[in-house]
Amino acid sequence: MKHYALEIYTVIAMLLITLVAMFMDGLTVIQQFAVWVSFLCILHEWEEGRFPGGFLDLIQANVLQRDLDLETKLGSRLITAVFIFTITIVPFFFGDRIPMFAVAMAVFCIFEGIIHIVGIKLFRLNKPYTPGLVTAEIELVSGVCLIVYLAVNHLGAWYDYTFGPFVFLFCFVCMQRSLMATVGGLSYKDVLGNVRNRLFGK
Repeated sequence: MKHYALEIYTVIAMLLITLVAMFMDGLTVIQQFAVWVSFLCILHEWEEGRFPGGFLDLIQANVLQRDLDLETKLGSRLITAVFIFTITIVPFFFGDRIPMFAVAMAVFCIFEGIIHIVGIKLFRLNKPYTPGLVTAEIELVSGVCLIVYLAVNHLGAWYDYTFGPFVFLFCFVCMQRSLMATVGGLSYKDVLGNVRNRLFGK
């Protein structure tokens, strides 16, 4: 499973999208956003990991600053897939009743777009591109559009916009802790120190 994590994620996600298209009528706008983001995430994972690929290699060299075997790098996609399923499927089923989850999905999309732009500086790249950048920026635009839609149509209360980002952050931290456990022997302090040094040229 580790060696084909990306392919497995793609098949499952596309199967879910296909089933929704075939058997569910009258999707709400939030549900349509969730399906769209799911599709974008498939494209993003392939752009980031395979075509052209290399984002994990940049993370390894510049953030983790340690060698990782192929099995560890491929296996990390399983953890990422679980995170993506959670952040998109939960809003699909509960986002209309609990807009906080839709806000969390939108924040995730915006975060993806920002982190890939920051990566250009972080990784000190000669060209203004990180693997996954194109689809990440489409995710960013989609996230902003979702926030605007919720706000204009008064679909969320103040606490949805306040705590939605924390829902995303909680899921993201859980994913990161799992990823750090697969690497072993590396703390958040080490990672943040490496990031700070890269950003400020130390």
